[in-house]
Amino acid sequence: MLKHVLVPLDGSQLAEDALQHAASILGADGRMTLVSAVEVPEVPIYGYYPPATIPDYDAAKADLLPQARAYLDGVAKNLKRLHPEMVISIEAEIGEPAEIITNMAEKYHVDAIVMSTHGRSGLSRWLFGSVTNKVLSAKPCPVYVVPSQSNGHKK
Repeated sequence: MLKHVLVPLDGSQLAEDALQHAASILGADGRMTLVSAVEVPEVPIYGYYPPATIPDYDAAKADLLPQARAYLDGVAKNLKRLHPEMVISIEAEIGEPAEIITNMAEKYHVDAIVMSTHGRSGLSRWLFGSVTNKVLSAKPCPVYVVPSQSNGHKK
């Protein structure tokens, strides 16, 4: 059994599917850190169309971080009801998701990362990128990947 796992969450049911798997590999006195990465564009997007409206970075940060923390608090409370013996902590940061996940894994010296994947392949994976693939490539620690079950989960 593991002592400490990190579970990245993005607000989707698919990401939350990793929670059961994470709990199942933790020891009785295990610790789970829930992490959420909030991406905020820092510059306007220009192109052939009128510039997209990008929120002020500081205002977006002030709005989005508390929302992410509130979401993680709710997930943590639900987990605590199911696993009262588990120590659960939360982290929310602004930045690129894969980088935040790997930095948190290193910062807390977790035994493993447990995360879901959308299961994209081919062109779809190339177009959308893959946070899971980036985390796997960074090799901060063992990574348990929970595949999508193709049962209608949407982000």
